[in-house]
Amino acid sequence: MARSGRHLCRSIAAVAVLTALFASACGPKAVSTPSPVASPRFPDFVFPEPPAGLGTPATIERHKAGWEWLQAGDLHAADRNFTASLKLSPTFYPAEVGLGYSALARKDFDEALTHFDRAVVENPRYAPALVGRGDALLASGQRDAALESFEAALAADPDLAALRSRIEVLRFRGLQDDVADARKAAEAGRLPESRKLYQQAIAASPQSPFLYRELALVERRDGDLAAALVHAQKASELDPADPRTLVLIGEILEARGEGDAAIKAYTQSLALEPSETVEARVKALRDKAALNTLPEEYKSIDVSPTVSRAQLAALIGVRLDPVLKRAGGNTAVVMTDTRSTWASPWIQAVTKAGVMEVYPNHTFQPSAQVRRVDLARVASNLLAIIGRENPTMAGNWRDAASRQRFRDVSPTNPNFAVVSLAVEASVMSAGADGAFQPSRFATGAEAVAAVRRLQDLAEASRLR
Repeated sequence: MARSGRHLCRSIAAVAVLTALFASACGPKAVSTPSPVASPRFPDFVFPEPPAGLGTPATIERHKAGWEWLQAGDLHAADRNFTASLKLSPTFYPAEVGLGYSALARKDFDEALTHFDRAVVENPRYAPALVGRGDALLASGQRDAALESFEAALAADPDLAALRSRIEVLRFRGLQDDVADARKAAEAGRLPESRKLYQQAIAASPQSPFLYRELALVERRDGDLAAALVHAQKASELDPADPRTLVLIGEILEARGEGDAAIKAYTQSLALEPSETVEARVKALRDKAALNTLPEEYKSIDVSPTVSRAQLAALIGVRLDPVLKRAGGNTAVVMTDTRSTWASPWIQAVTKAGVMEVYPNHTFQPSAQVRRVDLARVASNLLAIIGRENPTMAGNWRDAASRQRFRDVSPTNPNFAVVSLAVEASVMSAGADGAFQPSRFATGAEAVAAVRRLQDLAEASRLR
């Protein structure tokens, strides 16, 4: 009986050993992992941490092993483990991200995008997939799409601090590229393309005043003055101390026919930075505004076949007012036929200054037509006033004038002095045949040209 008991015990022990060996052969194999590495091969890759409740323990173990092999630099081992993880759980999208990063490490950007996109389809707010997708897009040259993916990742996981700086750098580089491309397009005359690129740059940097100013310049060239004004004003709002933007606003307003508003913008720019060019614009606009208030008799001078004494007086009074004031005349002149004429204020000014005469019978005869010799006499009187401020220049005129010769005005003619002085100063001119034609009626265009030349001489005399 004792012998039989010992045999039973041996049988039980053998069965136990066999059972243990069978269990060892049929149980799950241990997952192989690499030796710990001092530093990961791809430290910028974001580990696709499985969300809570997703995947079985075996799935997650394979996934983590794949990541360790990836960071150890063995991409084949990494792919085997990520693929095994997906076989265990086909909807385990973190392993898709792992395969995407492995493809990214091999610089196979199309395959990487395929895996990242699959993960994003499963979970549109999965930050590791969005970051990897952004990396693959950026490597493929799709900067804007990459930036969008990075921004989505940061929105999903604000703790990705390193990603924040990458986004800022990418925005800045993109801004530089857009601005450079926009300028090139504008230089080449591709204005719609340039406008689109500037708008992209503004979307990336909405607080940059120079972008709005440059866009406004392109829009003005493209004929869209309304849009140009809006963007130029936005630029000025962001940087009120930039005189260039105020000048641009003035130019746009001037092109729109808004003279008063343009003068205001130009004046604001002058307060920040003096400019002779801008001052000239303001003067021209004010002259134009003043001209618009003048009677039609004045506005029509330059196209009139003849010019009346009233028109000539008004022309001098409006354009040479500083010269008349420098003449110093203050004696009232009695005239019996100017009170009701439209040019009365200017007639008073030119007669007080001694530039135009009053006839002995105390009439001015405002409607009388001006002959060329009359215009020469008036020009000579104005040259005398201008010459007071520069005697040397005036002396040169007189000396050279005495040597002038005309076919129809001899040196003994009483009008020779005034005619020769007007011609020598280039206020008037003789014909190609040497004839001055003193008795011919002067045209409105000749009167305007003479007064314009006198304006130039008046300015030159004060500068010397």
